[in-house]
Amino acid sequence: MTVNPVTYTNPEITVQYPGSQVTLPNGFGPVPTLSDTPVFYFDIDNCLYDRSLGIHDQMQVLIHDYFKGNLSLSDEEAHKLHMTYYKTYGLAIEGLVRNNQVDALEYNAKVDDALALHGLITPNLKLRAMLQALKESGSCRMWLLTNAYKNHALRCISLLGLGDLFEGLTFCDYAQTPIVCKPMTGYFTNAFAKSGLKATEETLANTYFVDDSGLNCKAGVDLGMGHVVHYIERNEDYEEVVGSDNYAKYYKAGGRTNGIKIVRNILELETVCSELF
Repeated sequence: MTVNPVTYTNPEITVQYPGSQVTLPNGFGPVPTLSDTPVFYFDIDNCLYDRSLGIHDQMQVLIHDYFKGNLSLSDEEAHKLHMTYYKTYGLAIEGLVRNNQVDALEYNAKVDDALALHGLITPNLKLRAMLQALKESGSCRMWLLTNAYKNHALRCISLLGLGDLFEGLTFCDYAQTPIVCKPMTGYFTNAFAKSGLKATEETLANTYFVDDSGLNCKAGVDLGMGHVVHYIERNEDYEEVVGSDNYAKYYKAGGRTNGIKIVRNILELETVCSELF
């Protein structure tokens, strides 16, 4: 099996800096040899950069405009259908492709690729130092998991200055029908295979995963991941999680052994996953 490394030079960046050039040695996978070495899976959006940057809000406007314009809906209808698709499928585009036969790559061009990221996402030197220490420790392999298409993922990690720290990337393939995304089991099993994880009960128990979505974190727990971290930036989201009916079922602080750990700052990974550093 041949490994196909991925490199990416971001045309938005005129002066290169550490990590602005993306180099993924194992590309999008598959990694040729299955391994039981622990893997740390990292979400990107609203996780490796903060939601407070406003990119999520910018994306919501573009998605809303797409629903409204392409499906000829009112504002109210567009919002309702968007929320229905997100809650049903985990990703608006999955509902659009499945039920409205839209061109997913056209959607990507009008939404993800249209985001004004340059100037909002900037190098995060503290995050880079933490992740570089994790990589140099040799305690785990580092792999990116995103529900975005590959173009957006590569742009983000380039702008963050993290492009040389990860082994590979699993993205949501908008060219595939049906679209498979987190929190679907098929997305995770594909990611395990592409990243070369020997997905046994034992290795999954020693697998790490951080995401800002509670749905995705719970899916990780249900699949047997033993070290799941939920990054919750906003106070209102935190209060909603700790007040939820299944808090005790899924979260460590709620009483579950090896349950989901909550961090309020991504740099807290060094504390809650201290055994890796």
